[in-house]
Amino acid sequence: MPVVVAFGDSNTWGYDPATAARFAPDMRWTGVMRRELGADYSVIEEGLNGRTTVFDDPIEPDRRGADYLPPCLRSHAPLDLLIIALGCNDLKARFSASPGDSAFGAERLILMARAEPVGPQGAPPRILLVAPPPIARLTGFAEMFGGGAEKSRVLGARYREVAERHGVGFVDAGAFVACSPLDGIHYAPDQHAILGKAMAEAVRMTLA
Repeated sequence: MPVVVAFGDSNTWGYDPATAARFAPDMRWTGVMRRELGADYSVIEEGLNGRTTVFDDPIEPDRRGADYLPPCLRSHAPLDLLIIALGCNDLKARFSASPGDSAFGAERLILMARAEPVGPQGAPPRILLVAPPPIARLTGFAEMFGGGAEKSRVLGARYREVAERHGVGFVDAGAFVACSPLDGIHYAPDQHAILGKAMAEAVRMTLA
């Protein structure tokens, strides 16, 4: 049974832009992906609100993806596929990071994962990099993500370059879904459903 670990932020966690609560497991894109893949796959959710690729958040501690990724992979070994779905939080104003900085952060996570013998027979896991969709009109998060919307529009291209450079799978989520106008950064239920189906197909192709 292939084991898939989805390592992401609040959209992987299932943050509801209407209520700030958590969507039910079957409504999250990971849950939809699990259902689409079927019982022959194991999907492990590793989403955390505010998680970055490599940036240490002085306001919200313990959000640095690079710190948690190695123990996460080791705890779920053996696993076949790691999905990295991060980047939006890198664009918070307090980090002053460029889209290229975020892409380099994702690249570091790829290199870290490839150094871990947590895949089948002690090999590294396969990797699927997901670029977040562009930030929409910001409301409650406008100050926190000041300047982030413009940066987010080129993040997909930067992530694609990283994926191609390292020969890993790639999904540009912005080609399938859009962030909710309610807060500008999270997905509505219908977008989770669309992304989950697209991700299931990407998982099949990556593991083929």
